[in-house]
Amino acid sequence: MLLASCVNGNREYDEADHSAFGTFVHALDTTEQWQYLTHILDADSSKWEADKVVHQYYAERTHDPLWYAREGVTDQADSLLSHLQRSLPQQGLNPKAFFLSEIESDLDIVHKLAFDSVGQSINEVLPRLDYHLTKAYVRYTVGQRYGFIRPDKVFNRLDYKNDGTGYARLFDYEVKAPDYQEPLRKLTSADRMSYLLTSAPTHSLYKTLQSQLSRTKDTADCRKILVNLERCRWQMVRPEGRTHHVVVNIPALQLWAVCPDSVLPMKICCGAVPTKTPLLNSEISYMQVNPEWIIPPSIVKGEVAVHGGDSAYFARNRYYIVDRQAGDTLDPKVVTSERLRTGGLRVGQRGGAGNSLGRIVFRFANNFGVYLHDTNNRGAFNREKRTLSHGCVRVQKPFELACFLLQGADDWTLDKIRLAMDMRPETVRGREYLIEHADDPRPLRVITYRDVLPRVPVYIIYYTAYPDPDTGLVAYWPDLYGYDRIISREMKAFLPE
Repeated sequence: MLLASCVNGNREYDEADHSAFGTFVHALDTTEQWQYLTHILDADSSKWEADKVVHQYYAERTHDPLWYAREGVTDQADSLLSHLQRSLPQQGLNPKAFFLSEIESDLDIVHKLAFDSVGQSINEVLPRLDYHLTKAYVRYTVGQRYGFIRPDKVFNRLDYKNDGTGYARLFDYEVKAPDYQEPLRKLTSADRMSYLLTSAPTHSLYKTLQSQLSRTKDTADCRKILVNLERCRWQMVRPEGRTHHVVVNIPALQLWAVCPDSVLPMKICCGAVPTKTPLLNSEISYMQVNPEWIIPPSIVKGEVAVHGGDSAYFARNRYYIVDRQAGDTLDPKVVTSERLRTGGLRVGQRGGAGNSLGRIVFRFANNFGVYLHDTNNRGAFNREKRTLSHGCVRVQKPFELACFLLQGADDWTLDKIRLAMDMRPETVRGREYLIEHADDPRPLRVITYRDVLPRVPVYIIYYTAYPDPDTGLVAYWPDLYGYDRIISREMKAFLPE
């Protein structure tokens, strides 16, 4: 298709010009095109950052049209439309958010040269088509490569702390900030279509959920899959394959210790809604047997301080009080509630039976002082609702998890852990040790600390639709913290209605 071009309407074309162009069809007038494009820009009030970048790009008027020239609309305009028509249902995205009907209609008008029949000038249709194609391209590539929402911005401005110090940080994965300019650079390069085609995530979890979406008819399950596909788009560290690692999935209330040839599953208890367990990744570096619990200041102020001066309460719970500055251990009966709330005192609980951390704790670096640990309340794992901690994760099978982390540990090392946890030893050496120390106070201090080498990655995640690492079958779980609802709200324009 050939289109005659009239530059600003200032030059008369002669027969030689027309012959060079071929058959005269419709005249392009850049002044009229800009006037109509200005009208489009003025009416566009989108607040999404990617859209604002496209808006600025067109407003600067420093470039030629991206999807058409005097010869007509480029083949890549049709390729983009074809890709979106095929891909958006597979990705669970709303065609309206990518102007599919508008692009289809305008491309049909251009291909059929039907401007007169629809009562619209070529100088109206082409700028509108160009703008919609560019917005669709940038929306799709940015959203697929980085996600349609910024999880760090959304979830870390969700829960305001009771102490008035700001918002609780709930999402601690490092996510890559979107590069909104990159798609615009690609639009003027030779590889713009390959950039588009490679935008969708390649992670195995994303593909598993995509496949599940294609087979799912239940509306609620589909919705769960859609928000979990969005989680997969965020560029963050994730567990992959059968490498040696630990996954804690909050909605499933489940931990999976994964190695190449097996999976160790167990129940967990996690943070209550007011004290949510943060989402993070780290590496388990060491474990402590019969740990003392240093009670966080927030718990001291909120739960312990009310018992100031009650020495029976402190004795019953095996709590002790230390002056942080002087290092002196204080008599609980002389410590008032007011003094406990000052923050100048450290309150701890002695290790052993009855300790809130149970008999073993698994430590990993993080910004919250959370960890995996045993519990003295084993009955909690029988509950259906197990969101009850202050943020740490209680594990159902602590000794089995220790064995998983200490792959290759000798039998005596494992028996030392059993002895210290008041479990029956399984080696001759262990049984002899138990007899020799029958009169020793419990717990037996045969081991108190053990490095985990090599360190084992741990991922605390939040997926309400997620494949069981052992079977690979996708299961669905309740939205315990309401995060699905928040994602749905934030990306409402991009989800099917």
